[in-house]
Amino acid sequence: MVSTYIILGAIGFVGGIFLAAGIRTIRPTERAVIERLGKYNRFAEPGFQWVIPFVEKIVKVNITEMMVDAQQQEIITKDKLNAIVDAQVYFKVRLDEQSVMNSQYQVYDYETQIVQLARTTLRNIIGTLSLNEANSERDKINSNLMTTLIKETKNWGIDIVRTELKEINPPQDVQETMNKVVKAENEKQAAVDFATATETRADGEKRAAIKVAEGQAQAVQITAKAQAEAIKLVNESAEKYFKGNAQKLKQLEVTESSLKNNSKIIFAEKGVIPTIVIGDGNIVPIKQK
Repeated sequence: MVSTYIILGAIGFVGGIFLAAGIRTIRPTERAVIERLGKYNRFAEPGFQWVIPFVEKIVKVNITEMMVDAQQQEIITKDKLNAIVDAQVYFKVRLDEQSVMNSQYQVYDYETQIVQLARTTLRNIIGTLSLNEANSERDKINSNLMTTLIKETKNWGIDIVRTELKEINPPQDVQETMNKVVKAENEKQAAVDFATATETRADGEKRAAIKVAEGQAQAVQITAKAQAEAIKLVNESAEKYFKGNAQKLKQLEVTESSLKNNSKIIFAEKGVIPTIVIGDGNIVPIKQK
């Protein structure tokens, strides 16, 4: 009787270990395939899973977005320069059962395969470009790289999310030469800008001087015009009011002259000769015609 309990206890203990050994959990960021004796058996969703120990095997697959580095490599450009090129590829395994299966059964170690494919594709693309073209057409290189990766990995159960060209660096001596060229171009542009600014300032000063001269000329014209108008008015007045009356005109002229010498004019009554008292006291009669 005791031996029976011992046997049952042993069986229960072994059974407990057996059941515990088959317990598995799948995280929300994972999917899994379960193989039985080396053959695909079923697809596992997140949560609790139990597999038959030593008979079934569970293979977990990360379905979040991942990144692989294509690693630096030297690529000979079209103009025979050795460029140092590096890139990154972002991808993720699709959620459905068939895609997860493909990631395990259609390709061996898809991360390594993506890296090698990206390196080969970069060599093919950049090898057709000069170093300057490669640096100025980074978006085009990224686009071509992504297109090629999508095409080549379509049966792998993964999505290529994006690709990023990290760097395209020329050899050290070429980089130094390029830096000198850029510096010379910047100095040249600075000299051109300075010359343009000087020319602009000189042109502005010239226009200002012209404006001043034009203003002065206009002022002279206005003054001359005003004087001409005044002379015209005087002539018109003389013609109108003094024509045939020379005596009155002469009196005005004498009056104007006397006023300049601080003289006094004495107008007498009718029949008496008018006289002028000059500044020194002399009396000068005004002759009448």
